[in-house]
Amino acid sequence: MKYVLDTHVWVWWQMNPKKLSPRVRTLLNNPDHYSELLLSAISAWEFSKLLEKKRIGISCDPEEWFRVALEMPKLRLVPLTPTLSYRSTTLPQPFHGDPADQIIVATAREENATVLTKDSLIRQYKHVRTLW
Repeated sequence: MKYVLDTHVWVWWQMNPKKLSPRVRTLLNNPDHYSELLLSAISAWEFSKLLEKKRIGISCDPEEWFRVALEMPKLRLVPLTPTLSYRSTTLPQPFHGDPADQIIVATAREENATVLTKDSLIRQYKHVRTLW
């Protein structure tokens, strides 16, 4: 099974895994339980914006943080392609207007993957599988 990490799941896994649900923490602790983890490139941008707005702090160079955070077992960074950009804008409605969430959900749909997320708006969306 493939999983797309919502931005907060990726960040929490790196910085405070106790914030994750027991199911998600157990899954991420056991690479044998998944075939691949996917991270949308938009998540790196979202993390950078959190740093910029001082909503999150780190004690190392951000580029070093990214290098380490992208070393998760079986992790693949999914680029934002023109096709994926378009598909994020044509999701079956209703879906909310957050562009990053739209891209993450479109990535999951394109990759036939389940989104790991605490976000209730994504979890309520019936056109994508989620796990929390």
